[in-house]
Amino acid sequence: MVNTNTHTGPSFSVINRLLRLVWGIVYLTLFKYSPRPFHSWRSMILRIFKAKVGKDVHVYPKVQIWAPWNLYLDDQCGIGNGVNLYSQDKISIGKKTVISQGVQICTGTHDYTKNGFPLYTKPIIIGSDVWVASEAFIHPGITIGDGSVIGARSVVTKDMPSWTVCTGHPCKPIKTRVLIK
Repeated sequence: MVNTNTHTGPSFSVINRLLRLVWGIVYLTLFKYSPRPFHSWRSMILRIFKAKVGKDVHVYPKVQIWAPWNLYLDDQCGIGNGVNLYSQDKISIGKKTVISQGVQICTGTHDYTKNGFPLYTKPIIIGSDVWVASEAFIHPGITIGDGSVIGARSVVTKDMPSWTVCTGHPCKPIKTRVLIK
């Protein structure tokens, strides 16, 4: 952060803001309105902007991405339309994980206990084989364990354990996730 007082100026450097301007132009012209099946195309664009993107990743065209260079998308994960990857810090999404429509993954917040509400960020790690259902909100600094399911419209304010079905506001583990073979 270059500024700790959000009332007097931006929190990010000029270079960061210029890179986001260039990303915004590319996003609007080449990403957002690309045909739905063009997952490889969108993955290529994300790689150009230094995102780490695995094989067979499905990022849909209307995913909002604040800074692609802060993304790690592992093999075969899927990010649905309307997802907001507010990547002011690192976001890591594991193999075969599904992030459903309208999910908000937010790495930044403000310290309301200090004058100027300084911005601070914390990375988010979402494991492999996870499903984050529609319109859930993931707070900064959260880790979601492998195999977890986060219910629709849940608000995740604490780390969630592996292989657990979790839901609510605030989100809580409710039962073990068992796969039927």
